[in-house]
Amino acid sequence: MKNAKTAFSVLFLLVLGSFLFIWLRSEIAFREELKERPVPSTLHPIVEEKKNELIAKAADIGIDILITDDFRSIEEQNSLHRQGRSDPGRIVTHAKGGESYHNYGLAIDFALLLPNGDVVWDINRDGNGNGKADWQEVVDIAKDLDFSWGGDWRYFKDYPHLEMSFGLSIDDLQNGWRPEDVME
Repeated sequence: MKNAKTAFSVLFLLVLGSFLFIWLRSEIAFREELKERPVPSTLHPIVEEKKNELIAKAADIGIDILITDDFRSIEEQNSLHRQGRSDPGRIVTHAKGGESYHNYGLAIDFALLLPNGDVVWDINRDGNGNGKADWQEVVDIAKDLDFSWGGDWRYFKDYPHLEMSFGLSIDDLQNGWRPEDVME
C-alpha cells in the first residue's frame, strides 16, 4: 500500500512537472513573440472613434475643441522630452520615447477652439455660458467615453491629456502587449 502511494505521488509529480514545463515553455515563446511586435504608427481605431465622438458631443453642447496631439512617434516623444531640459522651452512631459500612451496610439490632447479660430487652454472658460467650465464639461464627456484624464494624476497634472489604457501599463506596451490582446 505504501509503495502504491509513493508510486502515485511520483507519477503525479512527473505529470505536474511535465505540464508546468510545457506551459512555461509556451509562455516564454509567447512573451518573446510579443516583444517582437512593432509599436503602432497610428491612433488605435477605438481611440479614434471615441475621439470623434468627443468632438461631436462637445459641439452638441456648444463647445468646439481641437485635438492638438494624438499618435506620437518615439522620436517626437523624445523631442518633447528634451524641451525644457537640453532644448529651449518649458517642460511639457516627463515621458521619454516609449513611455507615453501617445506612442502606442492610445492618447490624445485637446484644447478649446474659439469662434475666431484661436486655440486656448483656459480650464476656467465658460464659452457656452451655462455656468460650468467648458474644459470640465469636455473632460466629463471624455470620461463617459472611457477616457482617463491627465488632470486626475497625482503628481504631474496634464490637463489636455486623455488616454485609454485598456488595462495595459506602459511596461505591458513596451513588452509588446496591445489592446487587441486584452479585448479578445
